[in-house]
Amino acid sequence: MSGASSAAPEMVPDPASDPMSEEAMAAAWAGAAEGAEDGLAVQPARVLNQAEIDSLLGFDAQTPDGEARTGMQRIISSGLVSYERLPMLEIVFDRLVRIMSTSLRNFTSDNVEVGIDNIVSLRFGDYLNSIPLPAMLAVFKAEEWDNYGLMVVDSAMIYSIVDVLLGGRRGTAAMRIEGRPYTTIERTLVERLIHVVLADLSASFDPLCPVSFRFERLEVNPRFATISRLSNAAVLARLRIDMEDRGGRLELMLPYATLEPVRELLLQQFMGEKFGRDSIWETHLAEELWNTDVDLEVVLDEQVMRLSDVMRLQPGSRITLGAQPNASVLLRCGGTVLFEGKVGRRKGKVAVRIENPVQRLTQGL
Repeated sequence: MSGASSAAPEMVPDPASDPMSEEAMAAAWAGAAEGAEDGLAVQPARVLNQAEIDSLLGFDAQTPDGEARTGMQRIISSGLVSYERLPMLEIVFDRLVRIMSTSLRNFTSDNVEVGIDNIVSLRFGDYLNSIPLPAMLAVFKAEEWDNYGLMVVDSAMIYSIVDVLLGGRRGTAAMRIEGRPYTTIERTLVERLIHVVLADLSASFDPLCPVSFRFERLEVNPRFATISRLSNAAVLARLRIDMEDRGGRLELMLPYATLEPVRELLLQQFMGEKFGRDSIWETHLAEELWNTDVDLEVVLDEQVMRLSDVMRLQPGSRITLGAQPNASVLLRCGGTVLFEGKVGRRKGKVAVRIENPVQRLTQGL
């Protein structure tokens, strides 16, 4: 019998799909080894999305002043001291705004409105890197505190004050010419503005303590206006000055090292607060001290004796005093000489009449 027989093609099994293959068993054992320790099912690695990355780094919860409240940025800036720990400083800046509103009106002969945008704490180096250029940076010194501060006038404020002082028309925006250095006239006019603001800043600190802020120099490069270490903390007050449709920003930077001499005054919650003192307890203590009993010792005479003579003293031995009947005696309390007087009798008892006051006796000694 003859015929053609057709054979089906031979199927080669996939090693990875065969449950009994070595590759499949190795993959199963590898997966089981990763999750067997905790007895949990093996899950694929999870990849963070962009929102979770921003939350981790602290870029999703920014405050209006640009300070991060969450993530690594908050950990990095946690060493800074918040200005809210110096409550009186905010009152000083509020007083500065009121004084500047009046003084700048007299200075420019125009309607001027001054307001505080915000008061923040930040590192000095971070602030220098964030100054928008071009600008003028005025370095001033607090004479009584023997330290420095920084005032930054932005370009909008510079051209506005130049336009106002040189008689520019109202209702027209100040012309800004960028890309050139400031002229001598512009620097001179801005220096006059700086002197006015520094005088107002001194007046705003007067209720706390007298301080004089003296203008040192004017810079246009932040590198030359370094008055503190870049990592030091500082307080920044951003002021907004509006003159109808003109105006700009003026920023005051005071390092915490500058404010250190008056730190306890700035920690007050209200003017005149006393720390660590209680006037009621002080009054009560003073009244009780007047009623305290003290022991006074009358010293008739003092002698220096050898130890052998003291050891030979017995009952009946006599010690001769060198004091005369009318000689002065000393009155002591706890080893301190208080008075000098004379011994006598009064109403059948031995008495001492005080003759020299304490001050005269102390000076004589």
